[in-house]
Amino acid sequence: MNHPLSNSQMRDADALLHPYANAVALRANGVQMIDRGEGIRVYDENGKGYIEGLSGLWCAGLGFNNEELIETAREQMAKLPYYHLFTGKSHEKAIELAEKLKELAPGRIARVFYQSSGSEANETQIKMAWYYNNALGRREKKKIISRVKAYHGTTIVSASLTGLPYNHLDFDLPVDRIKHTTTPHFWKGAEPGESEAEFTARLARDFEEMILAEGPDTVAAFIAEPIMGAGGVIVPPEGYFPAMAEVARKYDILMISDEVICGFGRTGQWFGAQTFGYEATSYSMAKQLTGSYLPLSAVGINQDMADVIEKHTGQIGTFGHGYTYGGHPVGCAVGIKTLEIYHRIDAPGRVRALAPKFAAHLDRLAQHPLVGEARHTGLVGALELAPEKSPKGFETPGRVGLRLAQELLERGVIVRAMVDTIAFCPPMIITEEEIDELFAPVEAALDATEAWARAEGHLA
Repeated sequence: MNHPLSNSQMRDADALLHPYANAVALRANGVQMIDRGEGIRVYDENGKGYIEGLSGLWCAGLGFNNEELIETAREQMAKLPYYHLFTGKSHEKAIELAEKLKELAPGRIARVFYQSSGSEANETQIKMAWYYNNALGRREKKKIISRVKAYHGTTIVSASLTGLPYNHLDFDLPVDRIKHTTTPHFWKGAEPGESEAEFTARLARDFEEMILAEGPDTVAAFIAEPIMGAGGVIVPPEGYFPAMAEVARKYDILMISDEVICGFGRTGQWFGAQTFGYEATSYSMAKQLTGSYLPLSAVGINQDMADVIEKHTGQIGTFGHGYTYGGHPVGCAVGIKTLEIYHRIDAPGRVRALAPKFAAHLDRLAQHPLVGEARHTGLVGALELAPEKSPKGFETPGRVGLRLAQELLERGVIVRAMVDTIAFCPPMIITEEEIDELFAPVEAALDATEAWARAEGHLA
């Protein structure tokens, strides 16, 4: 029997439509009301604390009450609370943050373009790829290759890049020009007897065969997350990105690195592209760019793209793209301060130092009968649940994962169930002791979930 809804929960049901939620179920069961945050924890309206094991949405890298970021926002609000970058206007904070991103990003980033979200950043990436090829007279070179299980956002084109069925269902997506190649998940996708190197080589062949089938003169770009986030924290097999980048170069295809989750230290390097050994044409950045204290995203493009695009604006008179809040001065000020803090605490080095303990917990839990595979890099990881440790998964996907997430919530840990994969991505300020606290209740939650799954017929 459900508990009666609180006043806040009833008001929520009458006022809000929630993303990624079943509105009928929320009206029956009520939302979880979060009231405040401190360090790696958030607290509900009744004062109960929870370790935020996913940093909100992979994003609150500095936790939930960093006074420096709060004060920086307050100071900038008092000086210049809003301005824009349209039609030749600018301000110091937008310039300074762009300069810092150019210094930090791998490769030869020449220009930065601002938006408010990762979805908008990836929308910008595709518009830039199309504009770039039109400027070069390559008007048929417009198709974008993403991957099955990729996540690149929820706007119309970014949701089309996303290779997850629930982002397409009844939205009439994906749109034309978007293709999806093989998911780089060795545990699930390898053929019998296939080595990791052979699997990587096969995926690179799949990619090249898709390009040849579509026609190299019609393919503009390949977009990829270094680690696939919402698709299940899928860590690429060894050599995957260098092999894919080589194919992209062969056919003059832009390489877009979606660093929205992996950027700013999360994988143990400043950018995921550095962790996995490739250089992109352009980079999408958001989430930890401001510690998520304010909405801000950025696209960094290399010198070749900048030269072509800027020249073309002179020929046609404009670059007709932009956002009201792109380069918002308060967001940029907070971004500058966030990068300063990341440098001060050596965020990538801190992640590398904490990663072995984080990995050890996940690897230990991989021995549990309910867990099929543990995956991790830096401070992002996952446990994929499976019957009899089979990569085929459960006959009814998603129910066991949701149950484990609920068991952990009751034990004071917030995580995210993505079908039957449980993701862990704690704030980068977490300590070794707090990592132990994060994982302390997981085994008991797995035991309870296993017992429930057997009773419900999900396990033999």
